[in-house]
Amino acid sequence: MEPTPTVLVADDDRAIRDSLERALQLEGYRVRTAEDGVRTLAEVHAEPVDLLVLDVMMPGVDGLGVASVLRAENDRTPILMLTARVETPDRVAGLDAGADDYLAKPFELEELLARLRALLRRATPATEAGEDGPLAVRGLRIDPRARRVWRDEREVELSKTEFDLLELLVRNAGIVLDHTTIYDRIWGYDFGPESKNLAVYISYLRRKLEDDGPPLIQTVRGVGYTIRPEG
Repeated sequence: MEPTPTVLVADDDRAIRDSLERALQLEGYRVRTAEDGVRTLAEVHAEPVDLLVLDVMMPGVDGLGVASVLRAENDRTPILMLTARVETPDRVAGLDAGADDYLAKPFELEELLARLRALLRRATPATEAGEDGPLAVRGLRIDPRARRVWRDEREVELSKTEFDLLELLVRNAGIVLDHTTIYDRIWGYDFGPESKNLAVYISYLRRKLEDDGPPLIQTVRGVGYTIRPEG
């Protein structure tokens, strides 16, 4: 029998904390809550959790600060960031701080639950025989077992979601993956044609991988994304 995952919900809005606590408990999660960033860090340091749901705008240490501190401590707990800010630079700020995914307020409960399930799956990936060897394409090297990435000789730090997205593209190099396929494989849920989630993660990967090298990830308009085996 699999252990019950523990989720820490951090939000300064008591109504949101209480409603998420009830909803997540009904889904079978253990739930702890915190009202600010300082308390969140204290909770995680006292007893590790399986997932973190962090509101960006909290008093004192905000969600970005919490994520940055945990990542600096090499704590890789999956983080879903809740934000009322929907502009791309704000989303990128969350990813820069170490978040694995983000969800704009107001949100649908089913979407939040789907994203948490996907983060849990990726936190404990099932490695199939023959699928954990190194991968390489166009100066990019991936070690799936260690979850490490290099572009030429430079190691690139990626979040869980970024790594999973890049690994999917590399394993299917030369094949154009459509948006629906990518959403299903990475998030376990298709957020629909209006979602900018995938585009933001692609742009963030490009920023990390292509600043000092030739373009790697190609957009096929109206279809999806691919990595060509040859430039």
